[in-house]
Amino acid sequence: MSRADLHTHTVYSDGELIPAELVRRAMYKGHDLIAITDHVDMTNVEWVVTNMVKAIDLCEDYIKVLPGVEITHVPPRQIDKVAKMARKFGAEWIVVHGETVTEPVMPGTNRASVENPEIDILAHPGFITLEEAQLAKDNDVILEVTGRAGHNITNGHVVNMAREVGAMMVIDSDTHQPENLMNEEEAMIVALGAGLTKEEADKALHVTPYEMTKKL
Repeated sequence: MSRADLHTHTVYSDGELIPAELVRRAMYKGHDLIAITDHVDMTNVEWVVTNMVKAIDLCEDYIKVLPGVEITHVPPRQIDKVAKMARKFGAEWIVVHGETVTEPVMPGTNRASVENPEIDILAHPGFITLEEAQLAKDNDVILEVTGRAGHNITNGHVVNMAREVGAMMVIDSDTHQPENLMNEEEAMIVALGAGLTKEEADKALHVTPYEMTKKL
């Protein structure tokens, strides 16, 4: 069964692989869609995105590649500005580094992200509130259930908040090293371990990623 991963990193930020190797390894793991979302703020967004759009050439031989960004530790009031900059330079997929409990992300990051229809995914959002989950639903911002060690501590809470309001969810790897990429079985373990039902897991893995990227 095909896999999508909408949150990954390369040597353009803190990952270990160049884009071509990341994409090929994802293909080998059974993926047919990957978003490369290296960390950016207002200082490096132009350099990262203008180089990452070149990875689209890999689509011809490998799998569908979306050039994107993960807006990381940007003050909440400036997230929209950086997102618009990323779009201007060619980013097709925008992730925001949410308020994970393992890093000192500035409070207000989750809310600024879910209020903004420009954002595609709020990654590892920690103890996201029910109100924030509702805003995510209202603005079509996807909430991430992550395979990333540490960030995944609050996966169960994220699932509960998303389920209560009907917000969209996806299962992403947040890959930094080759071994972080997840095949179908590994991704399903993350989903079920977070408390998703089999039906919810199937939707998060095989429906939502494709529905939300089909226009790209």
